[in-house]
Amino acid sequence: MNSEAGTNVENGVNTRDEGRAGRLADLDEGDDRDGLDAEEDLDDDLEEDDDFDDVTSPRGFPGAQGPYPRLLPWLYLIGGGLGLLAAFVLTVEKFELLIDPSYVPSCNLNPIISCGSVMNTDQAAAFGFPNPLLGIAGFGIVISLGAGLLAGATYKRWFWLGLQVGTLFGVGFVHWLIFSSLYRIGALCPYCMVVWCVTIPIFLYTTLHNLERGIIPLPAAGRRVVAVLSRYSATILTAWLMLILVLILDRFWSYWSTLL
Repeated sequence: MNSEAGTNVENGVNTRDEGRAGRLADLDEGDDRDGLDAEEDLDDDLEEDDDFDDVTSPRGFPGAQGPYPRLLPWLYLIGGGLGLLAAFVLTVEKFELLIDPSYVPSCNLNPIISCGSVMNTDQAAAFGFPNPLLGIAGFGIVISLGAGLLAGATYKRWFWLGLQVGTLFGVGFVHWLIFSSLYRIGALCPYCMVVWCVTIPIFLYTTLHNLERGIIPLPAAGRRVVAVLSRYSATILTAWLMLILVLILDRFWSYWSTLL
């Protein structure tokens, strides 16, 4: 009797041990499954991040078609620097003119190339303050972006979309100023023309970058068009700037012809 009781107790202990071991095994198996699932999710996230890094980081530039992606950070850095310098000089000249209305800006060269004639117009303060202040802020951001890309920084899609909006505003504003200078004011500002010449390529190549990398989504037909535009981007830029030069020559030809 005592032997049977001992056997039952031993069997009960063994059963509890087996049950506990089974539950522990189930927990371990569940933890393993959870760990595998978490690891798979992490791998997926890393793959997505790697794909997006190829879109936004300078490491992805050399693999793109055409030479311009490799030069994009340098365009931001050098073009932004020239634009910032021009905007800064214009701001100083404007302040000098406000302090002393008789001040003659350094870029007053002749009746046509005359910053003073441009600075005293309503178009020179389109938003109620001197336009060059917009340039100082905008080109400062562009320089920072170029330096960051050269240092290996990566940027999210929303950042590139924000840059796209900013460059679109900039190029639109510049063309309004070009029209105003040619057909409303009748004078040219050399520092302003420097801003024109750097804003246009910054907008063009930012747009091509965003379209080519899928930051701005396009259907297959649109991507083929972008590939062609990217291949001939230098030609497009040259034609764009040459058109502005032709308009300048045509508008003031009566003066230019006197210099021949």
